[in-house]
Amino acid sequence: MSLNKNKVPITRLNKFFSQEDFGLEIDMGREYLEGDLNMSVILYRIDPIATNVDSLYGEVNSSELRFLPPVELVGLIKIELPENKTWSKGGLRNLEPGKLTFSLYQEQLDELEVDVKYGDYIAYPENEFTIKYFTVVNDGKIISDNSHTILGYKGFYRTIICTPALSNEILP
Repeated sequence: MSLNKNKVPITRLNKFFSQEDFGLEIDMGREYLEGDLNMSVILYRIDPIATNVDSLYGEVNSSELRFLPPVELVGLIKIELPENKTWSKGGLRNLEPGKLTFSLYQEQLDELEVDVKYGDYIAYPENEFTIKYFTVVNDGKIISDNSHTILGYKGFYRTIICTPALSNEILP
């Protein structure tokens, strides 16, 4: 699929909702989310150039991971309840931490000139002494669905879904 390099104005809702209305909604939403709530995480992006990838299988040894400089992102954070899993009829139990869901405006990523990709790490300060690390499992790049648009006008925010990083991973 080739992308059209010419801008095509979105006119499907112009009578009731124009680009100016869209911009106003984004500005107000960002003021609330980034100014009032001010919930942030640290994004650790994997450096694809400096990371040593196995030439045969395309795999990476965790000790060979290299990261780009960390970036602070502000958005809405939701951490799901932990899952209490059981094996062999309740004899063995394992409490798994909950997933982290992070929603942010695409405009913020554009301004910072960064992108969140599958496999990147997210650090969330749980309290003053503990930082929890998560791995991106859904980078939220598809934003054309109804929940990521305003009245179906066009996409404006992303929802990043992360799972807790494994204890044996080499973290940033």
